Amino acid sequence: MLKQTLLLAATLLALPAQGADDIRFHKAFPGAPFSESVEVDGILYLSGQLGNDANLKLPDGMEAQARQVMENIKGAVERRGLTMDRVFKCTVMMQDMKQWGDFNKIYVTYFKPDRLPARSAFGSNGLAMGALLEVECWAKLG
Repeated sequence: MLKQTLLLAATLLALPAQGADDIRFHKAFPGAPFSESVEVDGILYLSGQLGNDANLKLPDGMEAQARQVMENIKGAVERRGLTMDRVFKCTVMMQDMKQWGDFNKIYVTYFKPDRLPARSAFGSNGLAMGALLEVECWAKLG
């Protein structure tokens, strides 16, 4: 274990240092304690999106929240000059995994059938603002 730890430390020390110029932060809504997205090495990392509207109100029900989550993701991607075709990885967090099918009905309409992102999903016993769903994505810049 010590040998592996030392090898990892040596590897990390050998990596070139990245300055603040190598990372671009994009603000979320005023007062948010996170960035909407961050660009690093040609990848756009989107913070997890909830199904809230511009007034931070969550609609009722999985279908409405799923549609708003995906609209929020689409908006964040488009603000960086990209399309949903550039999204290649999503992570889905759901309050109730029994609503998986309801979410998927909405989710797949935002991607071309031959360009579905890689995806992970898990259930959660609590999401911010009491949301039913949170989705974070990665997209390729350029």
